[in-house]
Amino acid sequence: MTPTTMKAVRIHTYGGPEILHYEENVPVPSLKSDDLLIQGRAAAVNPVDWKIREGGLQNILHHTLPLTLGWDVSGEVIAIGSEVHEFAIGDTVYARPDIERDGAYAEYIAVKASEAARKPAALDFIHAAAVPLTALTAWQSLVDAAQLQAGQTVLIHAASGGVGSLAVQLAKALGAHVIATASFVNTGLVTQLGADQFIDYTQARFEEVAKNVDVVLDTVGGDTQARSWPVLKPGGILVSIVNPPSEATAIQHGVRSAFVFIQPSGEQLTAIARLIDEGRINSTLSEH
Repeated sequence: MTPTTMKAVRIHTYGGPEILHYEENVPVPSLKSDDLLIQGRAAAVNPVDWKIREGGLQNILHHTLPLTLGWDVSGEVIAIGSEVHEFAIGDTVYARPDIERDGAYAEYIAVKASEAARKPAALDFIHAAAVPLTALTAWQSLVDAAQLQAGQTVLIHAASGGVGSLAVQLAKALGAHVIATASFVNTGLVTQLGADQFIDYTQARFEEVAKNVDVVLDTVGGDTQARSWPVLKPGGILVSIVNPPSEATAIQHGVRSAFVFIQPSGEQLTAIARLIDEGRINSTLSEH
């Protein structure tokens, strides 16, 4: 029998961490015809969570308070909508749900079936929950926006971060040559992920090392983005996940630009799960 109430961490106003409230007897989300009801086993915390909590994205996203944060989840399907045929009760899944619905800081979450995929068999629930947002961001940047091809060269900034670490692995799985920037302390990690060339940004200016690359993945913005234009070959593309690159600047350099704001995709998560189970990419959580 599907429960009617649950425990959750919610916000009733925007502000700092102190506005997060643990609550009991929160109504379980209602199930739409194309939804799955997932009993959460793990949820990830991402920068977008605190940006929404602080109210910084109100001009982009439309939320109704009180709000449950958290849009990375893994768990078990306990109910399905009347139009759902690709999942069954008991399936273990992972998802990056619609960011304008209540999130995963709760015992249960309703997710569109099209936004979920079967959890990679190679990962436990905790590691699986860390994958969707970062992996989908990497996929939509490199595969969709940049259309990265085997044999091309990609420069990935902040390659030891959540998105960067997945992007390095995905680029290698696609057959690309990867140049990665990070600090010296992360040399081993980034090299282990598959980077072909490592640039310690604290010791060298990347634009003096990387030349004629096909794709730049900007996960930093600001000065890093501004200095990235000259490293691209004519016709190359700068993809940013931080702030929209200047189209005028791109034209000036004879290159292209794109901005990626992640969208949910169960189809892409299925492809990512396949790569994980084949051992070609992995979650990079550290144990503490």
